[in-house]
Amino acid sequence: MAKKEDKQIGMLSRPPIVAVLGHVDHGKTSLLDKIRQTKIALKEAGGITQKIGAYQVEVGNQKITFIDTPGHQAFSAMRSRGAKVADIVILVVAADDGVMPQTMESIGHIQASGVPFIVAINKIDVPGADVDSVKKQLEQNGVGVEGYGGDVVCVSVSAKTGEGVKDLLEMILLVAEMHEIKADPNGPLFAVIIESKKDQRGAVGTVIVKNGTLHIGDQVNVAGTTIKVRGMFDAEGKPVSQAEPGKPVEVLGFVQMPPVGAELSSRVDLEKTAPVMAADSPPKIKETENQLRLIIKTDSQGSLEAIKATLPTDVFVILFGIGDVIESDVLLARTSQAEIWGFNIKASSEIEKLASSEKVIIKTFNIIYDFLENLEKRILTHLEPTIEDQILGKAEIIASFEINKQMIAGAKVLEGRINKADNLRLLRGEVIVGETRISSLKQQKAEVGEVQVGEEFGIRFSTPLDFKVGDMVISYRSK
Repeated sequence: MAKKEDKQIGMLSRPPIVAVLGHVDHGKTSLLDKIRQTKIALKEAGGITQKIGAYQVEVGNQKITFIDTPGHQAFSAMRSRGAKVADIVILVVAADDGVMPQTMESIGHIQASGVPFIVAINKIDVPGADVDSVKKQLEQNGVGVEGYGGDVVCVSVSAKTGEGVKDLLEMILLVAEMHEIKADPNGPLFAVIIESKKDQRGAVGTVIVKNGTLHIGDQVNVAGTTIKVRGMFDAEGKPVSQAEPGKPVEVLGFVQMPPVGAELSSRVDLEKTAPVMAADSPPKIKETENQLRLIIKTDSQGSLEAIKATLPTDVFVILFGIGDVIESDVLLARTSQAEIWGFNIKASSEIEKLASSEKVIIKTFNIIYDFLENLEKRILTHLEPTIEDQILGKAEIIASFEINKQMIAGAKVLEGRINKADNLRLLRGEVIVGETRISSLKQQKAEVGEVQVGEEFGIRFSTPLDFKVGDMVISYRSK
């Protein structure tokens, strides 16, 4: 907003902070792209936003700060946080899709926060778009837009063509002016951490200043501790020396990961910050029998929250962490017989080699629903009933070679015996690689019917399996 001086000394109008909420794939990020004339949506994994992005744009001589919140159902906590930080909310609804589950959830966050909001009906350019139908659905879900029994402002837009975008921006500025959004740039600092992560720079917090001004070198209080601001970067990654009211910045200087939702202030307020620390602590989960044991690493606190909120009860998490997989994660996984699952993080080639030698499974994903769907599948294989299976023998694969274009495993019996008529299960750590039967069982080039403890043999599986040296072959009979 243009800086109009208030009757109160030092109070000036500040840029409104606008959260963009709505269902997955309804075009929230694409709408911001059109406003910023960028291509953020094309860079997002799977086309959905998975971290809160905060951007500031200029409209004439005025500024608006936007928060783009994720739409996938796993990111409920982040949508709620966006609504609480915002001065105004834009509820995006696709004209061809209508009101969907996350639309209704977003409406709940908006109503709970008491923040004024504007409905943006997007995708009016696509076949099947029906603006009137969307308005009726909104009315049925407690949102009365203008012309349909209410006073909520509704703007029809197309993130693709740009139609209606100018009207939307003008409406945001009008609503901001009506609600007299103000701050004192020289007053006490008040800012909110909307995201945190760890990268090569250390612990980083994405912060939006709501009052006062944040400078490099300032000593500020967050979550009951004092930190010194070592650096700040704007939404484009450019270094800045200060952040005025309404400006989003990445802040360096945190000794440890700052809790998301915590306040930065120029004074200590333990009563306010202590509950936030507790809320963001890893939940204490009691391990039960036969749970899948995991170490979960993500790129940010928000991603971690989303995964925590959707974890099924059939998993026991040994460790939640932020950042790439490191050596200590692999060693912990080995000793605790856990798998490492990562979201938006990497494992270096050195870590991959270590994990292979320690027989530790590492799985990484860049899309939240891929992570969750694969986890559900993994749980099913882990929980396959084994109580009815009688284990007859165990052998370790010690070599692999190719004969007549067919892969043969060289193995040694460690327990019991392996019989040609048995069912086989191939394990890598605790992961079931596959089920099969024996096509050929040989010792010294001679076909045999059975091998005993301590004996080495060659085996060809009836169905091809991706076996590796170190895998275990389990021979069993179903009762």
